[in-house]
Amino acid sequence: MRLIDSHTHLDDTQFDQDRAAVIERARAAGVECMLAIGTGSGPPDLEAGLRLAAAYPFVLATVGVHPHDAAKATEATFERLRELAEHPKVVAVGEIGLDYHYDFSPRDVQRTVFARQLALAADKALPVIIHTREAWDDTFEILRHDWQGEGILHCFTGDTAQAQQALDAGFSLAFGGVLTFPKAEPVREAARITPAGRLLLETDCPYLAPVPHRGKRNEPAFVAETARRLAEVRGQSMEEIAALTTANFERLCLRGETPNG
Repeated sequence: MRLIDSHTHLDDTQFDQDRAAVIERARAAGVECMLAIGTGSGPPDLEAGLRLAAAYPFVLATVGVHPHDAAKATEATFERLRELAEHPKVVAVGEIGLDYHYDFSPRDVQRTVFARQLALAADKALPVIIHTREAWDDTFEILRHDWQGEGILHCFTGDTAQAQQALDAGFSLAFGGVLTFPKAEPVREAARITPAGRLLLETDCPYLAPVPHRGKRNEPAFVAETARRLAEVRGQSMEEIAALTTANFERLCLRGETPNG
């Protein structure tokens, strides 16, 4: 069984003491590829994901500025992002978007930095990985205006109406540990209506560990628990869910190629 974790923060300090062991556990659990999100602690360091991708042949990377760090972005940031987007192991721009829950960066700055990164991704013909929190309407207003390509709604926790809006806009939906939470029936219903070709799995580790690990540090091996729950929700086998989510990732982020392992 082949699994792909489409969203990890393996650079996080929570993994500093046992990162290699965490990655080895993921491989033992059938996770053949992990996508290291490259936003890290924000500019000027834009290579958090690429450092991991350089160390492991089965780790791929993104580059981008998280909305939390939008205020740190300068012209030099965008120039460097354009350079890094040419790296052969960079497969997407992200995670980018809007976060009005914390407002760590001013909202107008978040919107500007988001739009500029969408333009960069379009120029480089890369998909985007979208973070949106308490900013759904503004996120999709910018996407309608500035984006014509494909992408991923990361850590989807919306309802069926929001799922349909994202699907109509051409996005895939990545489901993580929240899918397993007892009170997350709206998320499970969204997963039920998502076409098979638009489903992805992720952990968002070290955050949002699935049941039965909820409350603990999340790690890529736990994507198997989300896959198991997604299979139950959709009335499919876990092997079918693993196969289709892996194929979806390869089509979207690798243009159909199989990741090195």
